[in-house]
Amino acid sequence: VMSILLHGDAAFAGQGVVYETFHLSDLPSYTTNGTIHVVVNNQIGFTTDPRMARSSPYPTDVARVVNAPIFHVNADDPEAVMYVCSVAAEWRNTFNKDVVVDLVCYRRRGHNEMDEPMFTQPLMYKQIHKQVPVLKKYADKLIADGTVTLQEFEEEIAKYDRICEEAYTRSKDNKILHIKHWLDSPWPG
Repeated sequence: VMSILLHGDAAFAGQGVVYETFHLSDLPSYTTNGTIHVVVNNQIGFTTDPRMARSSPYPTDVARVVNAPIFHVNADDPEAVMYVCSVAAEWRNTFNKDVVVDLVCYRRRGHNEMDEPMFTQPLMYKQIHKQVPVLKKYADKLIADGTVTLQEFEEEIAKYDRICEEAYTRSKDNKILHIKHWLDSPWPG
């Protein structure tokens, strides 16, 4: 089993449990033989600028405590992300040690539906609004390369949208949640 954990950038740097868990990672009775930590580094913890949230330049620097390799990769480049993730998996399997993938990216909208990021990060979000979304950027590249046609791309998007819509429609029919199989020790009622 390959252990993979997904983190937010501010949580990775700011939650003590991450630092504590790294220190436990090599203990003989505790180890997972290496975990791949994927950090979604959107450059901002809720509304806090990174310069005001930590003393180091990268949120992933806490992994340096166990000399884990840290791969910083542009999340707007899906092929680079896949390559780095393959290298990380190979590292983990070869050395049985933790490895970190730092997905350097941005959040197009705010932290949640109530957050307006232009209030706290106006300069950053002016730049973000100018960015071409990664799906469009990558689709344009694949179409230009001749890997896919515009029609094939549009069919895949329509297929995915259909899957989501059908799942949403089915979810409305489910009136009773059957979650006992999720629990280790189900209780009555």
